[in-house]
Amino acid sequence: MSLSLVSSVSNIKSLNQFYCFSLRKERLELNRLLTSWSSHRSIRVSNRTFPQRFAVKMSASASTLPLNLGRSKKVWIWTKCKEVMTVAVERGWNTFLFSSTNQKLSDEWSSVALMDTLFIEDKKVIDGKGNVVASVFAVSTPEELGNLKIENEETENIVLDLLDWKSIPAENLVAALQGSEKTVFAISNSPSEAKLFLEALEHGLGGIILKSEDVKAVLDLKEYFDKRNEESDTLNLTEATITRVQMVGMGDRVCVDLCSLMRPGEGLLVCLPVGSFARGLFLVHSECLESNYIASRPFRVNAGPVHSYVAVPGGKTCYLSELRTGREVIAVDQNGKQRTAVVGRVKIEKRPLILVEAKLSGKEQETVFSIILQNAETVALVTPHQVNSFGQTAIPVTSLKPGDQVLIRLQGGARHTGIEIQEFIVEN
Repeated sequence: MSLSLVSSVSNIKSLNQFYCFSLRKERLELNRLLTSWSSHRSIRVSNRTFPQRFAVKMSASASTLPLNLGRSKKVWIWTKCKEVMTVAVERGWNTFLFSSTNQKLSDEWSSVALMDTLFIEDKKVIDGKGNVVASVFAVSTPEELGNLKIENEETENIVLDLLDWKSIPAENLVAALQGSEKTVFAISNSPSEAKLFLEALEHGLGGIILKSEDVKAVLDLKEYFDKRNEESDTLNLTEATITRVQMVGMGDRVCVDLCSLMRPGEGLLVCLPVGSFARGLFLVHSECLESNYIASRPFRVNAGPVHSYVAVPGGKTCYLSELRTGREVIAVDQNGKQRTAVVGRVKIEKRPLILVEAKLSGKEQETVFSIILQNAETVALVTPHQVNSFGQTAIPVTSLKPGDQVLIRLQGGARHTGIEIQEFIVEN
C-alpha cells in the first residue's frame, strides 16, 4: 500500500428498472434511518400481469449527486501521476490520499492545487490530524470474503483490495456485504471493472477506487457518472397535434432491442433530421402493449427508418443506422423520466412506411415536426392522455388521425456528429 491515492466523492443515480413481473423485496437505507420496505410492482398490460456521508471533510467543489436508494456512491482515484491528479481536480475531485512515506508528493501537489490530504499506513487510512477514517483488507478467495467481519471495525469506511476479483464475482461481493452499515470500497483497475462493482445486483457497493496511471481512465469514469446523473433530470416533453398522416411506400426500418424491459408509456425519442437538425423528437412507444397480431415485446422499439435520429446519453443524437450492440440510448416515459438502456440487437428490414406530421398544440406557428415509422399496429406514439380503459397512453400509427395529440421533445440547433452546434442551414 505504498502508492499514492487521489480521492474523490461523487454520487450516481442508480438505474430505475421497470419490469413486467414482481420485483423482489429490497431493503433500503435512507439517510441513515434504518427503515425497511418491500416493493412488489406489477404493471398491467391488457389482461396480463406481467449515506452514509464519508467521514473525511470534502471541499465544497467536490461533486455530490443523489442516489435513489439513499446512499452515496463514492469514488477514489489511486495514482502517482500528476496529470491524473490535475484532471481529477479540474473535474471537482480534490481529496487525495498518499502513502505515509510520500509526504513529499503530498506537499508538492498541495502547492499547486487546493486539496484535502489523507494518508494510508498499516492497513488504515488516516486524515491530517491522525484520525482513522477507513480500514483496508486484502481479499483473495471467497472463503476470506465470507470470514470478513467488517461490522467489528470501528471505522465507517472499508476498503477491499480484491487480489483476484475474477474469483469473487461482483454480485457475490455485494450479496455478502448487503445490509452493512459500512461504506465498502472495491479497488478496480479500469472504469469497466468499477462499473461492475457500482451496479452489481442493482445496489452495488458504496464506493470504488480506480487504480490507474491513465488520464483516459479518469475521463471515462467521469463520463460514466455524468451519464448516470442525467437520469435524475426530468426531460420537458411538449404536446403536439397531429396534422397529417400519409403512406410513403417501402423503406429500411430499424427495430431496436434493448437489454432491459420497458413499461407502458416508455419509449425512445426519435425524429427525422431536417438538414442537421433534430428539432422535435417524437416519443415512440415500445412494443410492451398487447396486440391482436403479435405477442408483446417489452424490450423492443420499432423506431423508424435508418436515417432517423435517436436520443443517446450526453444530450446527443445518432442515426438509427449507427446503433450497435452495446451502445447506450435514452429511454423516456410520458412524464419525462429518463434512464440509460443498452442496445442488445439492431434489426433492419424493408417494411411499408408512414409519414406523420405534427405542430405544437395551441400554438400559432408554421414549424412542422415529422417522423416516419413502419405502418403497423405494433408501432405507436406516446400521448399525454389515457386512450382506453386499460390505461394505455399510446396510439398505434395505424389509428392516428389529424387532431390527435402526442408527446415530443423540443431541441434547437444544428448537429455535427450528434452534438448540437450553431449553424445556418436551409433544406427542404
